[in-house]
Amino acid sequence: MADPALRPIEQMPLRKQVAARLRTAIVTGRLRPGSPLTETALAEQLQVSRAPIREAIQDLENDGLVETLPYRGKRVKPLTVREVTEIHQMRQHFEVMAVERIGTSRVDVATLWAPCRSMQAAAERGDRDALVAADETFHRTLIELSDHHLLAQLWGGLYLRIHQIMSLRNDRDVDLADIAAAHPPIVRALEAGEVGRAVHLVSNHFDALADFDPASIADGFG
Repeated sequence: MADPALRPIEQMPLRKQVAARLRTAIVTGRLRPGSPLTETALAEQLQVSRAPIREAIQDLENDGLVETLPYRGKRVKPLTVREVTEIHQMRQHFEVMAVERIGTSRVDVATLWAPCRSMQAAAERGDRDALVAADETFHRTLIELSDHHLLAQLWGGLYLRIHQIMSLRNDRDVDLADIAAAHPPIVRALEAGEVGRAVHLVSNHFDALADFDPASIADGFG
């Protein structure tokens, strides 16, 4: 019987490699909302032909990150004030539900401490990208611990835009230490079985992160 550890190495198609590279650039804010996506320029920059660029951009359009303008081509889809507000609201509802499920079922939440430590370390060295990545890991783990498949599926659909909004917001004068410090109390409350307090902390966490004007992210990208 063949050793499963020695299964054939899978090579990612070029289309997917290009899509992953562009997707990361969009959700980290390096490609800003409203930025044009020109096949020729991207092909030259990434040193590939135009065909995988065209295919990758189509994948990103399917993700909702890219849009087509009649007679003007493709661009990173701008964020509207309504989108920023609604995404924030849905994320809050989803994660409050997750915390309630975790708290009532007394799930072990020890896995949440690793992203907490990563956020703290990233904040101390001023690494915004690393903090955003650790923050995403924390919240994704929170959703996974709730053991609700549909909730995880719906939250996953929001993730790309959530990451993009966080990156754009954190480009502004946001204290990374404050973001990192908001998470450990949630874990401690869950470990103590204080469901109401955990829900309160999650809600306050989102309220604190929403003290920005959504227009400060959306405006200028339309």
